[in-house]
Amino acid sequence: MPDTSVSTSPAPLLHIEGLTRRFRDRVAVDGLTLSVRPGEILGLLGPNGAGKSTTFQMLAGLMAPDAGRVTFAGRALALSDPALRRQLGIIFQRGSLDDLLTARENLLLGARLYGLTGERARARVEAMLALIGLADRGDERVGTWSGGMRRRLELARALVHQPRVVLMDEPTQGLDEAAFRTFWAHLKRLRDAEGLTVLLTTHRADEAEVCDRLAVLDAGRLVACDTPAALAARMGGDILSLESADAEALARDVREKLALEAKVVDGRVQVEVAQGHAWVPRVVEAFPAGRLSSVSLRRPTLADVFLQLTGRALGADVPTAEPAPRRRR
Repeated sequence: MPDTSVSTSPAPLLHIEGLTRRFRDRVAVDGLTLSVRPGEILGLLGPNGAGKSTTFQMLAGLMAPDAGRVTFAGRALALSDPALRRQLGIIFQRGSLDDLLTARENLLLGARLYGLTGERARARVEAMLALIGLADRGDERVGTWSGGMRRRLELARALVHQPRVVLMDEPTQGLDEAAFRTFWAHLKRLRDAEGLTVLLTTHRADEAEVCDRLAVLDAGRLVACDTPAALAARMGGDILSLESADAEALARDVREKLALEAKVVDGRVQVEVAQGHAWVPRVVEAFPAGRLSSVSLRRPTLADVFLQLTGRALGADVPTAEPAPRRRR
């Protein structure tokens, strides 16, 4: 059963109960129940096909659920209710800026779509440009901007109407490390300045690390929900990573000779052990010279936690229940 117990927590701002979506005979999201607290950043973690984007699309009002209900600020609302949608800002996985417009024009367009006009809209646009550090670039067309700058502008546009919750689907996909760090620095600054609550999907372990809590999804089901530190603590040991010409054969020998549970992950043999530093010489001595190409030791990551919880690697796709996109003729 998923561990969703949390002590002394505030009442949830957004509560999802029994959210379900099927595609023909397959279930993409299977009775998802989850609470999001005011002001927190909650990540839905899982590989492609885990049900993250389907959950995002249902919450964003782009896809009707087969079952389930949503409570927002203590009030039960349909996902299609305008009262709920006005409280949401949305960032899609694929960019949606107009390349022919300037940054300021993109934000003004977003403001008008939510009913903001005149001086109120202009004031919000200038405030958002300042908060994302692009006030001096407001009159530039965004078609020539870098991916990181565009993503920051999309974040500003999602918040221009002052929503209470922002939904983000794989927000840093395709960003390099520097752009990733900058995006998250601005997101947390906006969270503090705007009193924002964030629900995002991700398959990146490094992105999961910076969330306040994580909901781990596997094949449409919630398998765990806790802080990144609490999830990592479940591992209870270090990770030994062994390389060899034949990883499968090495894993079998590790199990037989050392009585350790060994798994092959991304072509390497991975072993979870307590006091890993003491095991390094024992592993090296257990095999003849040349059998091991390398031996390394590290602390567990959230990718390791996901493997332990689900039996599959975080980067591995799972069969999707969603229909394939139609080809244009």
